[in-house]
Amino acid sequence: MGGQYRITGDKYPRMRRPRGRRRLVFLVVASVTALGLVGWGTLQLIDVFTGKGDKATAAGTKGDCTSKVGPSAKATTASSAAGTLPRPGQITVNVLNATPRSGLAKQTADELKKRGFRIGDVGNATATYDKKVDGAGILLGAKGAAQAALPVLGTQLSGAEVKTDGRAQADRVDLIIGTAFKSLTKKEDADKALATLSGPRPAASASPKSC
Repeated sequence: MGGQYRITGDKYPRMRRPRGRRRLVFLVVASVTALGLVGWGTLQLIDVFTGKGDKATAAGTKGDCTSKVGPSAKATTASSAAGTLPRPGQITVNVLNATPRSGLAKQTADELKKRGFRIGDVGNATATYDKKVDGAGILLGAKGAAQAALPVLGTQLSGAEVKTDGRAQADRVDLIIGTAFKSLTKKEDADKALATLSGPRPAASASPKSC
């Protein structure tokens, strides 16, 4: 520039921004940051008091650790229900004498009737077993009676042999009296054996999955 405003020498004046503008920018940024922090904190407090945080935690826990009853537990329950033993009054017993002693079938049938069993046929054993049973006796029934009627009847005659055949009716079984037969098991002992047999059976419980 010319005239009285001519600049001479090798030093020039520096152009500086006004300090007031920088302060204004800083205050605006600080205010926005502070407002953001206050807003975030408010949202956190709202979540705490409304319980949303607990729901999220509970949902996460539920997804990570869920205890279910497995197939093995269901099978145990089903087998326990299916394995319920019949009562003596639900079992019909055919009392057959395979020994040379007469009257033995009727005496035994009368005693079984007193103990609550239903009585079917009473008489001599068929040719398959007549004079061919050396032990105390044989308990004979359908395959379905092997875990039901036959064990119940077995409490009345200790040492009897258990066999199954192809009959369909599981609640009608045979007691074939053998040569070594002396008498039925004493009623007191038979009742104890029946109570033990019919008592609750321990079942495996399903353990929940540990987290």
